[in-house]
Amino acid sequence: METRDAARSPRWLLTAWGATRLVLLLFVLKVLVFPGPDVTSDVSVIYREWCDILRTGTFPLDDVTWQYPPAAAFAILSPGLLPFLTYATAFFVLACAVDLAVLVLLRHAGRGAGRSPRGAWVWVAGVPLLGPTVYARYDVMVTAVAVAALLAAGRHPRVAGALAALGALLKVWPALVLLGMRGRAPWAAAAVAGAGLALLFAVTMPGAFAFLTFQSERGTEVESLGSLVFHVARHFGWEGEVLLNYGSVEFLGPYVGAVSTAALALSALGFGWLLLWRLTAARFAAHTAADAAFTTVLVFTVTSRVISPQYMVWLVGLAAVCRCFRATRMRVPVALVLAATAVTVLEFPVLFDEVVASTPLGISLLAVRNGLLVAAALVAARALWRATRRRGPAPGPGPPGGRSRRGPLTPASGVARHARDPRAGHGRRLSPVRPAGTAASGP
Repeated sequence: METRDAARSPRWLLTAWGATRLVLLLFVLKVLVFPGPDVTSDVSVIYREWCDILRTGTFPLDDVTWQYPPAAAFAILSPGLLPFLTYATAFFVLACAVDLAVLVLLRHAGRGAGRSPRGAWVWVAGVPLLGPTVYARYDVMVTAVAVAALLAAGRHPRVAGALAALGALLKVWPALVLLGMRGRAPWAAAAVAGAGLALLFAVTMPGAFAFLTFQSERGTEVESLGSLVFHVARHFGWEGEVLLNYGSVEFLGPYVGAVSTAALALSALGFGWLLLWRLTAARFAAHTAADAAFTTVLVFTVTSRVISPQYMVWLVGLAAVCRCFRATRMRVPVALVLAATAVTVLEFPVLFDEVVASTPLGISLLAVRNGLLVAAALVAARALWRATRRRGPAPGPGPPGGRSRRGPLTPASGVARHARDPRAGHGRRLSPVRPAGTAASGP
């Protein structure tokens, strides 16, 4: 009982959130030192340089590491809201504020019939598992938009669609949350909002969609599922190498193109399965949209050529939304994702040198993390498919030709039922039951 009360108490929830987030802030502000390479340089150096360019009214066209949709400019420019702080400090504070906003949304969504506070707890526990990386990337802001879109889907489908479009223009993947939403309203709202924002960026800022070219030229990143092939192959004389390429650490060399193509083929296969599910799904419940979004992002994350550590915060956010519903079918996949998140912080940043060097320890960490994600995707897909199939008709009162539980109908029983019928004698005439073989009298 005490455990259940603690789970429902906002005091315990806020205490746990405050304690874990204070530690995260101490790490990104370098009051405490987190093991491994410095993860905050993306903000203090790269984001800061992009911010200076964006303020001139154009995108970083000469920087191939700019691989984001145009609305990402909002996140990069957001530290300007706190001009009294340095750029990096303002970014970390805003990331923490967005983190809190997600908690408030999840806490509110977990109240009421059929809802659960466990969604908020998944967020409180899952985010710090990534370590300081979660505040040193703008992905927590993107996740907040996707979470808000899913939570709005039930009562405000147009708002959900508009938020999904905004999220897609921040980092593409939030468009996937639309897949499980019913009706035309969210799709229409997403199309209108997305087209309007895209047109606005295209007209006002040159290079709004240059990121599409940069993304297409990425290879196989060292943390992806396909990279395991090359990690193992290096121990058998593979002649490739690991280099910083297009903003990420990737494998370059023989057969890398083939593995990248295979990853794209797996993504296409996953998309085909998801499309088949959507076209044949017959039963939608309140939790279906969240379950479908979680499954969809899992499928595309696993099959991607790149699985950066910050991608895990997407899954944690969607997992938290799923657990806001008591009837969700995603309990096991959510647990697997949380376990994968805990392993992720070990492979990056703590032991990233081991991963880059393809040591047995580094390969083992990657195999475990990616194996957990594959298992989560398969279990989630199976659960989603089974939960939305049309159930067969309810069984009849008995097999054909079988006896009724009440026994054979006799004249006496018929008269007795007639006598017991409360409607008898009140304007409705009940036909008497005749013995078998007795002909009805003519008029």
